[in-house]
Amino acid sequence: MEGGTSVTGTASGLPPAELWGWAHAVLLAAFVLAQLLLVIYALHRYAVLWRWWRFVARRNRAPAATRAEARAIWPKVTVQLPIYNERLVVERLIDSVARLDYPGDRLEIQVLDDSIDDTRQRAAAAVARHRARGIDIRCFHRRRRAGYKAGALAVGLAQARGDLIAVFDADFVPPPDFLRRLVPAFDDPRVGMAQARWTHLNRGASWLTAAQAVMLDGHFLLEHSARAASGLFFNFNGTAGVWRRACIEDAGGWTNDTLTEDLDLSYRAQLRGWRFHYDPDVLSPGELPGDIEALKSQQRRWAKGSVQTARKLLPDLLAAPIPRRVKVEAMVHLTGNVVYPLLVGVALFVLPIQLGTAVDRSWLAGTLEGGMVAFGLVPVVLFLAVARRVSGGSGFHVVRDVGAALMLGVGLSLNNARAVLEGLRGEVGNWERTPKTGDGSPHTTRARRYRAAGRYAGWAELALALYAAGVAALASAEGHSGVGLCTSACNRCSRRGEPGPEVRGG
Repeated sequence: MEGGTSVTGTASGLPPAELWGWAHAVLLAAFVLAQLLLVIYALHRYAVLWRWWRFVARRNRAPAATRAEARAIWPKVTVQLPIYNERLVVERLIDSVARLDYPGDRLEIQVLDDSIDDTRQRAAAAVARHRARGIDIRCFHRRRRAGYKAGALAVGLAQARGDLIAVFDADFVPPPDFLRRLVPAFDDPRVGMAQARWTHLNRGASWLTAAQAVMLDGHFLLEHSARAASGLFFNFNGTAGVWRRACIEDAGGWTNDTLTEDLDLSYRAQLRGWRFHYDPDVLSPGELPGDIEALKSQQRRWAKGSVQTARKLLPDLLAAPIPRRVKVEAMVHLTGNVVYPLLVGVALFVLPIQLGTAVDRSWLAGTLEGGMVAFGLVPVVLFLAVARRVSGGSGFHVVRDVGAALMLGVGLSLNNARAVLEGLRGEVGNWERTPKTGDGSPHTTRARRYRAAGRYAGWAELALALYAAGVAALASAEGHSGVGLCTSACNRCSRRGEPGPEVRGG
């Protein structure tokens, strides 16, 4: 009190209204930036579809290119099976690999078993059974699971006798002709890795597995095909692929400083000049997680590991003497999971933006909001729909599965956003195994033992969903059709740095 006049303000010296104006402006800028980045990543789907149409869909592939070949001399192949606590599927895996149609004197199988439960006994019994049939198969067990999967693969590689190294995860069932169809790609001495396409043993088990299948079809049928056909970088997917041993060693070998050792090695190898081969006609069925917590654990590992790989390799990528288009695509690929924290951020920003914004329903606002849908949502829907159609779906199945995939992607945002933020930090973290059941069902008694522990048990996702529903209800009650770039940018009060009429009580 000075001279009988009251002076109000904040610690910053600004009146509350002006302080709110500055805070709202900063929040608005962050909101706009997040939306723009989401649109950029969504538009990338158009680029993938264009490449796929130009280089793949309109090209007549020769059917004979991927048939099982007959030849006099085959290279020596070592098949590695990294396993950790897989009692429900380990025998299925070993039996399927033992049925590979490949010259017996040119094939070696390594069961890299780090298990600490009765998987060890089951694996040992299966190995003994096939050794009695004359198959060259051995079981390796480490006392310490150092380096997780990458560590197991490195230990096996040190003792492998093959020039080529095939890798299968525990939930895969390779067909007998897998090697005969994929190994001929290595006739080109520049090829360092050949990847097959994943198919799904339990695609129709539930809406959850159907949604995952659509997402993976987009990755394998569209992204991989387009990148491989147009000379861009793509990656080994951790399973159902074959490596040239010399490529692994030249690129620095398997390392465990990220949770996605497959993505890491793939980029290091291609930066060294090795070519990768992808054949969508060579199929390898695998089991999709049938439980939401199992899927979340898998997604956490993939999201966190991809960001770790980006932190590790982006400087080398930017400095590499490779075409600019290859660099741009590789950067988008490695950083693609940042869309998840962006989605969560946009969802959380909506309410304060809405409370502080007087919505201008001008033609410009409507046009820009329509643009957000056209350039943000439509490319994602189109990408998934094309993937489902190419995989054999039609009509109702396309609509149902694409809708399920969209809902699943949004539902995973919080889980994956946290993983991305963890990946930006220094420590690697634990390599979470994805629980498998052998039949794709999370509800059987035999599956419960390997069910993933829920980090949030669904409560965080439920809270975010309720928050979004509340925001939508508020917007509807006040006559707002949505809060986007345009509605905020056209706000008269925001331009003047003043709080909105709701806050002022006007």
